[in-house]
Amino acid sequence: MQPLVSIIMGSTSDMPVMEQAAKFFDEMEIPFEINALSAHRTPEKVMDFSEKAHTRGVRVIIAGAGGAAHLPGVVAAGTILPVIGVPVRSSLSIDGWDSILSILQMPSGIPVATVALDGARNAGILAAQILAQSDEGIRNRLLAFKADLKTKVVKANEDLKKASFKFRVV
Repeated sequence: MQPLVSIIMGSTSDMPVMEQAAKFFDEMEIPFEINALSAHRTPEKVMDFSEKAHTRGVRVIIAGAGGAAHLPGVVAAGTILPVIGVPVRSSLSIDGWDSILSILQMPSGIPVATVALDGARNAGILAAQILAQSDEGIRNRLLAFKADLKTKVVKANEDLKKASFKFRVV
């Protein structure tokens, strides 16, 4: 089985965030790979990965990075695949803003779709939505996932109706 999505991160310290995407792919039965690649420490490996990912069947790349967060942009510069950037709050970051801006502010011609700070689950969902455009199985699983989200909100509102407050207006 070939991976459809590649999850990469600047270092394994990003794993607690990036595993959210991996868990979503397990739920959706989407084959993926997960690796650490550093734009600063192993730039030649990052470019080799970027240039060859599509030849291995990868269709979307999720790249998470903290601090200066150059990994998503460097990967996007070397591939024709869609790249989803996940800014990761790190011990070196300025509340995550440095990561957000590093990933968000890409030059023309090098797009990186950017999700929220530590938003790897949303990156996984976005990758699934991209794949669902040409894969009926993923599309059906994603439709069921979205329907379940709606059901949870409806149930939450039913539960809220049961909450008693002295000055609540019905």
